[in-house]
Amino acid sequence: MHIKPETIERHTLSVTVDNEAGVLARIAGLFTARGYNIESLTVADVTEDETISRITIVTSGTPEVIDQVVAQLDRLVPVHRVTDLTELGPHVERELALVKVAGTGEHRIEALRLAEVYRAHVIDATTSSFIFEVTGGSEKIDKFLELMREIGLVEVARTGVAAMARGKEAL
Repeated sequence: MHIKPETIERHTLSVTVDNEAGVLARIAGLFTARGYNIESLTVADVTEDETISRITIVTSGTPEVIDQVVAQLDRLVPVHRVTDLTELGPHVERELALVKVAGTGEHRIEALRLAEVYRAHVIDATTSSFIFEVTGGSEKIDKFLELMREIGLVEVARTGVAAMARGKEAL
């Protein structure tokens, strides 16, 4: 009998919660206590009165692990709703990165050329370095960073994934 290895899947979860102290720590603690990894985490208040926040979490695991994570998040008291955007279907994900690249001569010219290809914007420049702002899907940013490493990558700051389901309905 051949046993099929479990498939590890990347999932993007949208969690609406009360905007109060300690909520993020409780959610992160749930992942830590069970040995689940958070690949990306973003938080922002989403209501005019600042009472509700949206937490976007990117994590990976087997389908069973993801189902367990969603169920456990849903049971936390300050959580209003947990939506697995990956399971829901078509959704949009974007991330922003600030990328510092140092170099002179040909390296400088190549950095500018690649930035143009990736639609990255120069937001700071000195005679020996640039800071680029690049937005898009995580894969695009990963590839941009990979190319910049060859030229003179110095530093990176990433926002994490912001995601939203497609269509007219709100979560």
